[in-house]
Amino acid sequence: MYQHFGLVLMVNHACNLRCTYCYTGAKAHRPMDYMVGARAVDRAVASLARGGVLELGFFGGEPLVEAPLILDLIERARARTACRASRLRINVTTNGTQTSSEAWDVVTLPDVDVAISHDGLPHVHDRHRRTADGRATSDLVAQTIRLLVELRKDFSVVMVVRPDSVDALADGMQYLRSLGVTRVDPSLDLWTHWTREDAQRLEAAIGACADLWIDALPNFSVSWFDEKTAALGRAPVAESARCGFGAGEIAVAPSGNLYPCERLIGEDGPDNAMRLPGHALAGEHFLMRVAAPARSDEACDACAMASICSTTCRCSNYVRTGRMDQPDGLLCLFNQVCARETARVLQRKAKTLPVREVIHAR
Repeated sequence: MYQHFGLVLMVNHACNLRCTYCYTGAKAHRPMDYMVGARAVDRAVASLARGGVLELGFFGGEPLVEAPLILDLIERARARTACRASRLRINVTTNGTQTSSEAWDVVTLPDVDVAISHDGLPHVHDRHRRTADGRATSDLVAQTIRLLVELRKDFSVVMVVRPDSVDALADGMQYLRSLGVTRVDPSLDLWTHWTREDAQRLEAAIGACADLWIDALPNFSVSWFDEKTAALGRAPVAESARCGFGAGEIAVAPSGNLYPCERLIGEDGPDNAMRLPGHALAGEHFLMRVAAPARSDEACDACAMASICSTTCRCSNYVRTGRMDQPDGLLCLFNQVCARETARVLQRKAKTLPVREVIHAR
C-alpha cells in the first residue's frame, strides 16, 4: 500500500485553444466516461494505506470543458477517501478561458489547487496561445486572474518558456505580479529544439528572474528558486506521489488506458510506447507495478549537484533523450544555473540584512 498515490485524469482531449507548442495531440472531442473516472478513483483509493493521501489531478485538453464531470469525480473522491480515513489533495490546470458556472464552481472550491496557464507579457502569450479560430486570449486569461485575486482564491500561474520567449521571461513575471499573481511556475518547453545560443539566453533569463524573485520575497514565489532554496538548505520536503511514474502515480486517458505520466498520453494512439498494461475498468487497485528505471547516468552520479537536481524526472528525461534514466545537456544546464543563481541572490540578500547590535551584560 502507498502512503501517497497520484492519480491524474485526462477528462477530454478537446480544447478551445490551439496552442502551437501543445504536446497532447489533436483536440478531438473524446470525453472520459464517468464510470472510467469513478473506477480509477476507487482503484487509487484502494491502493492507499489507511490514513494515506490521494493526490487527484485533472488534465486535458482543457479539463474545464468537463467541469460537471470533474465536480462529480471530486465528490466521489471525497467520499471514498473519507471512508478510509485518508486525505485528498486536488489540483487542476486550466487555460483560464472557461467561464461557465460549473467551471467557476471548480476553480473556486477552497480545497482545489488551481494553476492558470499564462505566458507573461500579452504579446508573448498571444504568439502561441490562441483560440481555434485564431483569436488572442491574453486579455481573457488576465480577466480570470484578476477575478481570482479579487475572490482571494489562492492559485499559481504556469508560464511556458521557449527559445522565442525566454528573453521576455523576467518582464513577463513582472507583468503577472502587476495582476496580483503571487506564485509562478515557469515550465521549460522540452518538446522544442534549444540551440546553444538559446541555452545561453536561458542562463541570462534565469539570473534576471532570480533577481526579481529575491527582491519580491516573501510576497512572490517562483518554483525554480523556491525548490532550489529548499534543496540547498536540505529542508525537509513534503512527501508526494509526483514522478511515481507508474508505481505510485497513474495517469488515465479518456479511453481508460493507463500511462505513467499525463504528459505522455498525447493522442492515446495504439503506437504510444509509454502506454502501460491494463485498463482503468479492469482491476481492484493499482498495486504491484514496478518502478521505471531511475536516473543512472554515470556523469550524474559523479556530479556535486546530484542530490539537489531535478533530472530525476523520468518523463522529462524521456522527452529529451528517449530514455527515462538519462537527462540531456539542457536539463543539466537548467539545474546548474538555477542552483547557482539561487545561491547568488540569497548571498546578496544576506549581505544587505541589518545586523543588530549585541550588548553583553557585565
